[in-house]
Amino acid sequence: MSDSLTGKKVLIVEDDMIISMVLERMIKKLGHQVVNKVIAGQDAIDSALELEPDLILMDIQLKDNIDGITAMQNIREQSDVHVIYITGNSDQYNLERAKKTDFVDYLIKPIQMSHLKKSINKAFAEQMS
Repeated sequence: MSDSLTGKKVLIVEDDMIISMVLERMIKKLGHQVVNKVIAGQDAIDSALELEPDLILMDIQLKDNIDGITAMQNIREQSDVHVIYITGNSDQYNLERAKKTDFVDYLIKPIQMSHLKKSINKAFAEQMS
């Protein structure tokens, strides 16, 4: 079995199915478990509160009228789960909005394995010490 440093539960929120599959493969390669993959903000909120993941990989642009940052603001009302934002767009407006949700990292697509690994390690570093 895995020890407490590995095997974290990860929720993927990404509306692009190919990117979602790539992220899932990376997460599994890094030794973690994907508990769900959703494409809409409301589904992200519901899954996060129901499944209680250790980490959320959150795309900012989603399929419904709730973007990733708004979804995270809702999740923050009940959870302090780690979040890593993933975006195809590095605009300052969304970065400022995201800062209010206490994120671990803000990655610009395309996501590289080394960056994702570093972000995940950063998310759980304080729990390891």
